[in-house]
Amino acid sequence: MDTPPIPPPRLPGVGSASADRGTVRAAVEVLDGSSRRRVWRRVLPFMGPAFIASVAYMDPGNFATNLEGGAKLGLTLLWVVLASNLMAMLVQSLSAKLGIATGHNLAELCRLRYRPAVVYGMWVVMEVVAMATDLAEFLGGALGFYLLLGVPMWLAAVLTAVVTFGVLLLERLGFRPMEAVITVMIGVIAVCYLIVVAMRFPPMGEVVGAVAVPRLPSREAVYLAAAILGATVMPHVIFLHSALTQGRVVTRRPKQLRRLMRYEMVDVVVAMGVAGCVNAAMLIMAAQTFHRGGVEDAGTIERAYQTLTPLLGSAAATLFAMSLLASGLSSSAVGTMAGQTIMQGFLRRRIPVWLRRLITMAPPLTIILLGADPTRTLVFSQVVLSFGLPFALVPLILFTRRRDLMGTLVNRRSTTALAAIVAGGIILLNGYLLWQIATSG
Repeated sequence: MDTPPIPPPRLPGVGSASADRGTVRAAVEVLDGSSRRRVWRRVLPFMGPAFIASVAYMDPGNFATNLEGGAKLGLTLLWVVLASNLMAMLVQSLSAKLGIATGHNLAELCRLRYRPAVVYGMWVVMEVVAMATDLAEFLGGALGFYLLLGVPMWLAAVLTAVVTFGVLLLERLGFRPMEAVITVMIGVIAVCYLIVVAMRFPPMGEVVGAVAVPRLPSREAVYLAAAILGATVMPHVIFLHSALTQGRVVTRRPKQLRRLMRYEMVDVVVAMGVAGCVNAAMLIMAAQTFHRGGVEDAGTIERAYQTLTPLLGSAAATLFAMSLLASGLSSSAVGTMAGQTIMQGFLRRRIPVWLRRLITMAPPLTIILLGADPTRTLVFSQVVLSFGLPFALVPLILFTRRRDLMGTLVNRRSTTALAAIVAGGIILLNGYLLWQIATSG
């Protein structure tokens, strides 16, 4: 039988759709064929979950890794950005499909299907990953305020916390207001980088060559490639995306499930496509402005901001800082949502959002007070995320290949094989990176 079993009642949380009935009603009309909307407007009720997830693919960790990669190696790692983005499309589509087909998010399914010892172990790993994520996002927001306003870093950190709390409060109004604010912030990031890159775009032949000929010429290239991968394919939003779709639009009819998944794929491709273009723009900007100009140590965020002014003008530097601020604020809010989803799914427990926000603020505040280099800290945090990816990817692949769970939305064999290749490549890259770090002395 193609229809998956009706799941048990879900815990209330991020995936709840009760707060925006208008969007749900419009989506149901599209699925049952009664909608009179024009074709392009039929997609709109389904747009949103992937845009929230895509924030993690444009967070301050991406700024740090792409800036350092472009400044030190030019366009060499542009192929890594493209490959990571294609991986992200595949992974996030599987995550969205899991929530739609089963009515559960990935963390809940792990709790229901695995032994308690495995569940607690996975929860610990994912909490470490969530803390590494929040480290990057909080530092990025603070750096954005610091660069734009010229205030001390500790005050910039306080401002980041306050504004993030405000964004998180929007969740009480329903999923649509949160999605709208996040999408606006994504628009700010994209427009800022579109303008900056247009000021100094490389010959198209160089771009095509960098993508068409993959290479990792040095140990540092491998380190930065793993960091870019960790900053692009994010384990915490693999869990979050399944929660965002699990109760947004609910149907158990096979035909409607397939139609719903097609619309969600549009959401994924558009959102991840925008994120991929932004990441490519970051690396290209660093390669053209810093690497080609022979500017040393321009890979740090503060140094990049300072160097952009004499090279491209104060407007470019301001746009850079604005995009960083929008990235830090939006991704910090999304990271907190993901943390709630992970704890709730694995342990059936929730803590107040303000308490989680205070707990996850502690590491970045410590980094700021100790005066550590924020950019190197950001890059290191992305390597930690890369090591955490298998703990999200492997269960995702195993669940989405099971017909008893997925019903009509079960993976094709080719999809499962491709996803397994992606997961295997990530695991091998992480193992090679670990070996290089261990043998580097």
